[in-house]
Order: sequence, then C-alpha cells, then structure tokens
Amino acid sequence: MKRLAIDLERGEVTVDPDTPGARTLPLGSAEGFAAVSRAWVRAGWDAKHVYSFTWLGRPMIQLPEDMVRLQEVVAAVRPDVIVETGIAHGGSTVFHAGLCRLLGKGRVVAVDVEIRPHNRAALDAHPLRPLIALLEGSSTDPSIVARVKAEIRPGETVMVFLDSAHGKAHVTAELAAYAPLVTPGSWIVAMDGIMGDLQGAPRTRPDWTWDNPREAAAEFARAHPEFELTTPAFAFNEGTVDRPVTYWPGGWLRRRS
Repeated sequence: MKRLAIDLERGEVTVDPDTPGARTLPLGSAEGFAAVSRAWVRAGWDAKHVYSFTWLGRPMIQLPEDMVRLQEVVAAVRPDVIVETGIAHGGSTVFHAGLCRLLGKGRVVAVDVEIRPHNRAALDAHPLRPLIALLEGSSTDPSIVARVKAEIRPGETVMVFLDSAHGKAHVTAELAAYAPLVTPGSWIVAMDGIMGDLQGAPRTRPDWTWDNPREAAAEFARAHPEFELTTPAFAFNEGTVDRPVTYWPGGWLRRRS
C-alpha cells in the first residue's frame, strides 16, 4: 500500500487508486480500517504523536491502544513480576505498577542503561514506587540479568517487556537473556517492530527494514518452539476490527511450555 483515497461521504477508502490493482473498501470493514490505520500510524510517527501522553504524572512514550491491549493480557495472566527493559521517563513503568496495584498482586523490575537523575527523583517520589525495583545498567549485561533473576522468587509468574535499544542484535540478546524467565502461559514482548514499516519516514534509517525487534522476535521463535509468535486475541470484540493498531507488530511471544 503506497497511496490511499478516503471518501468520508461515501464511507469508502481506495487503496492505491489510479493503478490496475486499486481496491475500494468500506471504511468500516476490517480491511478498510486496517488500511486507514496504517496511514494513521505513519502520520502519528511523523508527527511524534506518542510523545504527547503521560500516565499518572510521568511521560509515557507509547501508543495508547498498545497499552490498553497490554493491560488485557496482564489482567488475564496476573503476573507476580513484570520485567521491563527501557524506563525513559518512567510512564510505562508506572503504568505496569498501577496494574499490579489494581490487580492486588505483582511488582515491576525495571532496567535502563541510564536512569537520569530527574527521572529517578520523580519515580522515587511516586506513590507506586514501593512496587518498582529500579536497576541501572545495560539490559544485556550479565550482572544486570543476574540482578533481575535475583528479584524473582521460585514459583512466581513472570512477564517481560523489551523496550530499550531496538536494534535486532540487541533485542536478540535480550530475548536470549530474559525469555527463560517467562513462565508457561505468559509472554515476552519485543516492542517497536513498527520500525520495519517506516521506510522513508522522518527519524528512520534504511536498515530498519531488517534491523528491528520484529525480525529478532521472528528469528527467536523459529529457534525456540517452546514459544509461539502470535498476537493476543481481543478480550472483547463486538465490531469488525480484527487486528490491533500497534507499534509492536510481530513482537508478542507466548511461552507454550
């Protein structure tokens, strides 16, 4: 898909108009919604839309729909420990901790290569801080991985979100380090696979077509049959939409056994 023509009066979207393969779809169809959503996600990237949200006072650089879908999975799994790599301003960390508080169980182990003093101070002052362990260092450093493991007690259910550096090699190393911590029926998520779909967009590189988390997750799944590469099913759906609007395509890995 390179071009769209949207007719709001007729409720239609035409994919690649003025070409032999042009297709006109109802806006409310699953395929029509998906086409418009792809364009919206690209427009949002160009406009830095995700840099406009906070969660309980901390900036959260995530697509809101991703976070709503994520909470559906957290609510279903009810993990004892959520491991997060990549803290930034701490909004996602606070989001995860808030889910733990609401569910009445769980805590967050968050890792970042650099926790800047103002972000650490804000998190230290946050009411959800008792549910958060902050670890500073590279997420792939064996000493940091060992510290994460030490935060997990025997028999606890573990979920992992990878949102630090997004190059394929780094995410591959994170998957090797943290996937063994994931318990059967739970998930590890390699975030920001959208990088592979942003050719020509601002703030991108040509090698993102292959150097991205989605490629790392797909390669990992091929080598580890105990994990299934699959998008979580909607917990509730009375509409026509059948695919999420997401920055994390191809990043969800569920542990089978």
